[in-house]
Amino acid sequence: MSAPLFLVDELPGGSTFTLDGPEGHHAATVQRLRVGERLVLADGCGGTASAEVTAVGRGTVDVAVLDREFVGAADPRLVVVQGLAKGDRGELAVQAMTEAGVDEIVPWAASRSVVQWRGDRGHKARDKWAATVREAAKQARRPWLPVVAGDPDCSTKHVTARLAEAAAGFVLHEEAAERLTTAVLPPSGEIVLVVGPEGGISDAERDAFTGAGATAVRLGYAVLRTSTAGIAALAVLSARLGRW
Repeated sequence: MSAPLFLVDELPGGSTFTLDGPEGHHAATVQRLRVGERLVLADGCGGTASAEVTAVGRGTVDVAVLDREFVGAADPRLVVVQGLAKGDRGELAVQAMTEAGVDEIVPWAASRSVVQWRGDRGHKARDKWAATVREAAKQARRPWLPVVAGDPDCSTKHVTARLAEAAAGFVLHEEAAERLTTAVLPPSGEIVLVVGPEGGISDAERDAFTGAGATAVRLGYAVLRTSTAGIAALAVLSARLGRW
């Protein structure tokens, strides 16, 4: 089993380091790491440090830093615009997409979204997505922490502008003729993928997105849930881009 990964604000500059706070508590109390075991420290921006546990305290772990590594940011960059979904489907989508390699997730208040993120509720919901991303990235041992867009409920107008600036934009739609498996992909830049909510994407939204240069695509003949469509599409893109 690979060494567990813990996120830190800044990688240690010296040969020793004390992991404390929530991450230290998780390492010492939840995972119960012991002297001699290995772990990985990551700053979420590509930097990692392999380390060995030298002492375990109450909610803290002392380590000796063995080596450091930097992993460059992925290019093309994969961005998923996720339509807000009711219940826990949004969080399920966020968790799975993080494990599959998404680089940024944009919460989208689609016209058919049953859930609307407004005011304090919106900020709390966005923070919950960010926390889900953080834990999923650690589980997947990712050196880069995916970004959850700052706006709690990105508008269709904002998504349209984002698609217009992207190197390539794709809208998952069950009636599309083109398949994501054969769509032309750019060698670099940002690939933006739009996933609708439970009720799907409206004709007006689809027209706005394709008018901005995006291509409507399908994955197959089956209609996937909003919680699974994004990860399925990311799997296709990751394989085609050589990430997998």
